[in-house]
Amino acid sequence: MLIEIVGVQAGSLAERLGLQPGDLLESIAGEPVIDEIDYQALTARESFPLCVRRGGSTLQFQVHKEEWEPLGLTLDQRIVAQPRPCTNHCVFCFIDQMPPGMRDTLYVKDDDWRLSLMMGNYITMTNMSDREFDRVIRRRVTPLYISVHATDPEVRVRMMKNPRADQLMPRLRKLKAEGLHFHCQVVLCPGWNDGAVLDRTLRELGELWPAAVSVALVPVGLTRFREKLCPLTPYDAQGAKALLRQAEVWRERFLAELGTRFVFPSDEFYCLSGEPLPEDEAYEDYPQIENGVGMLRLFETDLFAAAEDAPVAQTRPRDLLIACGTSLAPILQSWCDRLAPRGTRVRVKPILNHYFGESITVTGLITGGDLVAQLREEKADAFLIARNMLRAEGDLFLDDMTLEAAAAALPAPLHVVENGGEGLWRALSGLEGW
Repeated sequence: MLIEIVGVQAGSLAERLGLQPGDLLESIAGEPVIDEIDYQALTARESFPLCVRRGGSTLQFQVHKEEWEPLGLTLDQRIVAQPRPCTNHCVFCFIDQMPPGMRDTLYVKDDDWRLSLMMGNYITMTNMSDREFDRVIRRRVTPLYISVHATDPEVRVRMMKNPRADQLMPRLRKLKAEGLHFHCQVVLCPGWNDGAVLDRTLRELGELWPAAVSVALVPVGLTRFREKLCPLTPYDAQGAKALLRQAEVWRERFLAELGTRFVFPSDEFYCLSGEPLPEDEAYEDYPQIENGVGMLRLFETDLFAAAEDAPVAQTRPRDLLIACGTSLAPILQSWCDRLAPRGTRVRVKPILNHYFGESITVTGLITGGDLVAQLREEKADAFLIARNMLRAEGDLFLDDMTLEAAAAALPAPLHVVENGGEGLWRALSGLEGW
């Protein structure tokens, strides 16, 4: 496989060696280069041969440098532009229950260990050949983020509808034997992988510690678009409380035996059950924060720290309305009641998710259409929404309504608040200058 060199950094070692844009990278240290991960791993050493194809000829360069010193090449990014697709048909797959007509990027099912390493994406490893798994070992890829769901091979195969799903535990044991690390998640579906199945999963993952660093427990998310899909039951308050009790038994056991709680239920379970959030120390170093585990606790900690440290810039009376998901609304209202500056009245408006279905309660899945429909008759001096309602560019909701169009349809200014406690405090206190 040949990869085009599209750039050579000025003043770099690569430039001094005489490498040029347009050269085709053939091998490093005698190995073909499949992607950016191969390139970074193979160029990290101090000395190695490098071969390129130029004008029909193969040129060899001998590289001598400091360990980890950058070589200075930019490779054609098409080598990682197409993520490796998922080959599973999981009974709980969220993408399978998406409505039609959304933008194409929202239907992408990736299951690519390279994105797991670089971006923390969860993978199942069912599409990973033995040869590719050996490359993971050889390249010392760590940490990975692995969707486990169940360690019982029969249950995992049944949930993921993939006969290769039964290969998980031997591979996890191999990762441990090689000194590599991984974080795990379990998407819990009542009646499928909870109860005794979950006990087995946690016990067997605990036996892989410290290679297995942490386990996140996440409730299945179900939209209204499940016609012809496998019947599943969402968690209710009673089920969420039972799950938290079961998890706490394991957390206490692991803390005593391993020195870590190891198992971390997602924030959704606390919102569903009405149970109080654990204290900051219970999340340890927040190993699963991007998976919705501890976000609310960290948000509250940062919010109150910002309120203590930052002045209140706003003194005129204001009525603010904050729109958010139904699961967050009661907690957010309690924070605002405690912290709103004198003269600032804050009302939190839970937005029912008619687009995906009312069982979807998180803020990040609110669409522009639902937002506008439920705010257009409200009265306030300003409406506030979290940035995570919008795509990364900050311009579109999930239903492709633009931020500009949503703002134009509302009777008061619409402001986007930066994610996190400090962002909310700046909005409440007037530090943003609205």
